[in-house]
Amino acid sequence: MDLEIISKEFIKPSSPTPSNLRTHKLCLFDQYVDHSYASCVHYYPLNHNISLSNSSDIDHIVSERLQLLKQSLSETLTHFYTLGGNLKDDYSVDCNDEGVYFVEARTKSSLKEFLNQPNLSLLSKFIPEEGNERNGRIAGARVDMIQVTIFACGGLAIGNTMAHMVADGMTIGLFLKCWAAIASKNMEAAIFPNYNSSLIFPPVDEDPKDAAWRSLKNPFLKTGRPATRRFVFDAKSMANLKARATSSGVQNPSRSEAVSAFLFKQIMVAFKTKSGFHKPHLLSHVVNLRRKIKPSIIEYSLGNILWHANALCTEDEVELDGLVYGMREAIAKYNGDFVKSLQGDEGFVNFRKAIKDDGEVCCKAADRVMFTSWCNFGFYDVDFGWGKPIWMSSVGWDELATTFYNFIILNDTRLRDGVEAWVLLPEEDMALLELDKELLAFATMDPSPFDI
Repeated sequence: MDLEIISKEFIKPSSPTPSNLRTHKLCLFDQYVDHSYASCVHYYPLNHNISLSNSSDIDHIVSERLQLLKQSLSETLTHFYTLGGNLKDDYSVDCNDEGVYFVEARTKSSLKEFLNQPNLSLLSKFIPEEGNERNGRIAGARVDMIQVTIFACGGLAIGNTMAHMVADGMTIGLFLKCWAAIASKNMEAAIFPNYNSSLIFPPVDEDPKDAAWRSLKNPFLKTGRPATRRFVFDAKSMANLKARATSSGVQNPSRSEAVSAFLFKQIMVAFKTKSGFHKPHLLSHVVNLRRKIKPSIIEYSLGNILWHANALCTEDEVELDGLVYGMREAIAKYNGDFVKSLQGDEGFVNFRKAIKDDGEVCCKAADRVMFTSWCNFGFYDVDFGWGKPIWMSSVGWDELATTFYNFIILNDTRLRDGVEAWVLLPEEDMALLELDKELLAFATMDPSPFDI
């Protein structure tokens, strides 16, 4: 796909950040996140009820939309002022009002042509090239970068890539929805962040990423180019999966629970086929801790307020409801009492103890499959005033990663009744998963967004 960069600029906050807010301290959770970028792309067709006579009409509409995006972004950054700054080090952000790096690009392709059968290896073209560097220097790194790609038909791809040390999936969703609300003048829908996470979970002056922390990750780290596939579970498949996952011990499994357990089960089959025998594996699921405290004082806190819950599977044959039950048991440990134990001056001591406890579980596993769910974060509600996106994608991980984990991102489908799972595995494992008849009976691999 041909892509031409038209312009590069910085969009600054519409009003300067007060001097007392110029340095934003990362919280304890943020300090445990390696420097990388989390990205997503939203795709918007030109509104079909607009009457167009020639290409100049399209250019005029696109020009107006670009101007609206820039103006509303500037206004949004007064509330998300950290995004207009740079990382200083492992501990803080310089909120210097330099602005968000904003790239405008054009392609001669049409959006419909691209979405008929998306090439996942091309998705990284929809975020700024600088955001394709997954790891690298911290000092001076931009916090947020945005690229708007204009298709020949007038459709837009809005790609956002944000430093993971500053934001998790919920933070990204909060920012995009707020930006869209301001653009569409729907201020009732605008929810602004708070910056209390570093007060509630104070950072530490020493490097928290010690040997115990790295021992949780390094054994499962892989090198080379991974394979990425999308497996989409529609409403009917979700109903069937949730029914299979239900038992006397598991009531009302969520979409994320059912899909996570099912994919883990089928991936273990692929691992066993490759090795010739069963090994213990770890189902590791990201837990959003924001709503674990009542009343929630951190629901809209900026940062990475999350933990990994680890469920060890040692059985050769395990039923779906059994996996969901084990996952729920693992997640249940990270309740309000756990979150409270990580607050204040004693938070770091308890944080380290929790890591040590996790390490005792991780060392029993031959491999780990990591899940994170972006479902219910409202990514399909990002409406800048010309309609909701027809698709929201991750990026082409197989083109960007040189080191990786077995990793799965769960997204909503457009109607919010299904799940789109982005699966990242070594090529030989993916080759086996692609042939899994049980998986393909429930999920469609790499469908067109028009078919979802």
